[in-house]
Amino acid sequence: MQTSTLGFLVRLASSEQDFRDACAVRAAAYGHHDAALGPQFAEVEPLDRAEGTVVLVCRDQATGECLGTARIQVSGFGPLTLESSLRLPEWLANRPRAQISRLAVVAGASNVVKLLLMKASYQYCLATQVRWMVIGARSAALIRNYRSLGFKDVFEGGEWVPLASAGGLPHQILALDVAGAKEAWQATKNRLLGFMTETVHADVQVVAANDDNAVTRPAALVA
Repeated sequence: MQTSTLGFLVRLASSEQDFRDACAVRAAAYGHHDAALGPQFAEVEPLDRAEGTVVLVCRDQATGECLGTARIQVSGFGPLTLESSLRLPEWLANRPRAQISRLAVVAGASNVVKLLLMKASYQYCLATQVRWMVIGARSAALIRNYRSLGFKDVFEGGEWVPLASAGGLPHQILALDVAGAKEAWQATKNRLLGFMTETVHADVQVVAANDDNAVTRPAALVA
């Protein structure tokens, strides 16, 4: 397996500065779509620090600038935030799952930043024995991007659902089978197979993270 470094560093947020920088990126990204939404995402949310939740930050190794962020909430500690706005089908609701939310990248950042955040999320979910990654997509472009990674529609017909946790914006809900993802990528010769599973990126440091943020496995996920 080859090793690569791309000049970025993805880690779990562990300091106040990490959380503030993540929120600044969120506010800018959401504000880009709707100026009124930006301020709503500028402050650290209680869920960011809740048990069973981690926040990823992606920084430029040379400058230290925060270029992207994502949040992972595992279901072993309670319902996912999107479940306050919808009812998941049984095949998903009855399995260990994690919601990837607040995925945001600064304008002009390399496309690699978002890919590294997705790889970090995938690795974290593998480490915590999550079966399904669940995500809400608010645009056709994002939906295409997630489908290219193997995410599938949770609801038939690509139903749009307003999410209270995302300012009421309509989203399509998609899910990725974490355990079966590599096999599916191999079967379809997915162009991202090498990036996601066959290359060790030194940029991604979320599974062997700092002591205060070591990966924990909720009892509900490993029973």
